[in-house]
Amino acid sequence: MNIHEYQAKDLLKRHGVSVPPGEVCDSPDAALKIAEGLFAKGAGCVVVKSQIHAGGRGKGTFTTGYQGGVKLCKSAPDVHDKAKAMLGNVLVTKQTGPEGRRVNKLLIAAAPDIKKELYIAVLLDRAVSRPLIMASTEGGVDIEEVAAHTPEKIVKEHVDPAVGIMPYQCRKIAAALGLKGDPFNAAVKLIKGMYETWWQCDAAMVEINPLCVVAGPDGKDTVVAVDAKIGLDDNALYRHPDIQAMRDLGEESPLEIEASHHSLNYIKLDGSIACLVNGAGLAMATMDIIQHYGGQPANFLDVGGGASKEQVAAAFKIILSDPHVKAIFVNIFGGIMDCNVIATGIVEAVKETGLKLPLVVRLEGNNVLAGKETLKNSGLTIIRGDTMADAAQKVVQAVAR
Repeated sequence: MNIHEYQAKDLLKRHGVSVPPGEVCDSPDAALKIAEGLFAKGAGCVVVKSQIHAGGRGKGTFTTGYQGGVKLCKSAPDVHDKAKAMLGNVLVTKQTGPEGRRVNKLLIAAAPDIKKELYIAVLLDRAVSRPLIMASTEGGVDIEEVAAHTPEKIVKEHVDPAVGIMPYQCRKIAAALGLKGDPFNAAVKLIKGMYETWWQCDAAMVEINPLCVVAGPDGKDTVVAVDAKIGLDDNALYRHPDIQAMRDLGEESPLEIEASHHSLNYIKLDGSIACLVNGAGLAMATMDIIQHYGGQPANFLDVGGGASKEQVAAAFKIILSDPHVKAIFVNIFGGIMDCNVIATGIVEAVKETGLKLPLVVRLEGNNVLAGKETLKNSGLTIIRGDTMADAAQKVVQAVAR
């Protein structure tokens, strides 16, 4: 689950991470009031930030033609004007796709005097099953660009989950970022708080970009999280009802929301071949092989390792709700899953939905012979694939006809 920037900053603040003062609002008048308060407290500049689940907001364009979803303002009336231009309008960025996202909330915050921009993130390194802290002196840009062009500028530090992050590790990272004096001490505290946020919130990733060296109110330099992003592990949300309440359904695809009600992992894509697969790894491989043979996947849909007939039926209905789908590829490898259960679910779903689109099915694994027999005796027009490659070629050909 993703959350908004203002929510991410709230979680970080709870764990001692310094963030610029600010509040969220949903009207120009409320934005004006917040800005007046910030200027009264000595802010020299205030930033208006669109709150959507996508990056690239500053360089984005509203469908009204207004440029930029992040704006700096020198006065409260200017904040009001820019809030009016953003709220209720659709912002298109490099991450939203051409459909964009409607801006319903704004973060109005003090804009500190930035002296240096850095990058830091905490995530899980699945290769070694340990938390990983990544930091770079190249803040304010995509970390992928840094990794591609100047990988030597990325510092990595693994944390032993049994003992947690150690003080020397915080100092090591702060030193690698080139910090000294007051900013160094502030960064040590911030890094510890950032890791604790990741650990205690069951986050998949906590990213601060940029982490900035700024002039503090006392005249001394310090570090603050000017922007923040947190992705959370859906499987752990039951432990965090307060975080679960942060979910913004308006930022999610209606089909993805419907899929979550049936414990299905679904992500809509732009292609025409729908995929129904068990297991995330097989789902990724299925999408790859469809593209290898010249097709385009319409979705990522993982029914999990033990899907029921009811879940398969629900998956078909979700797939058919996408008007761009021209064929369906069911690719199942039954380890725990019984192939005959899937086959029965497929037959019932096809009959219930009155499916007219080409359907290609490849089954392998547990009870596969019974599953294939069920499909054969169904009386339905189902194209069977002997291998994953064979099935992928057949579904791509079916779309091309």
